[in-house]
Amino acid sequence: MDVFAVGVGGFFGAIMRYLVGMWIPVTNSFPLGTLTINLLGCFFLAWFYTITEKRWHINPTLKLAIGTGFTGAFTTFSTFSVETLNLIKSNHLVMALIYVLLSILGGIGLAITGFKLATLTVQPSGGMEGELE
Repeated sequence: MDVFAVGVGGFFGAIMRYLVGMWIPVTNSFPLGTLTINLLGCFFLAWFYTITEKRWHINPTLKLAIGTGFTGAFTTFSTFSVETLNLIKSNHLVMALIYVLLSILGGIGLAITGFKLATLTVQPSGGMEGELE
């Protein structure tokens, strides 16, 4: 059942990735669509796992379908890597560096933001054990 749940979630995540990628085209050789997709995924996954651990107790199979299946198929490290290599091969070295830094630092920053947002939803007036400072 878990494999089926991941597959169904992945089906919808891959479709959403494709649609968002089409909606945000590459401009001036910069892969803004992939950057946006990956940053959204970082924020969402941290928020989703935190909120479902602390407040919304959902079926573990559904959590697997959304977290691993949907979000895993929605985001893409491989496309990020290939697009970075393409920028380097096209002598867009500064753009490649900006892309890598925005992806990594932005992804971690948005994961922290997602965690904090979910934490605020759980306990609006105080801290939570294991809270990031």
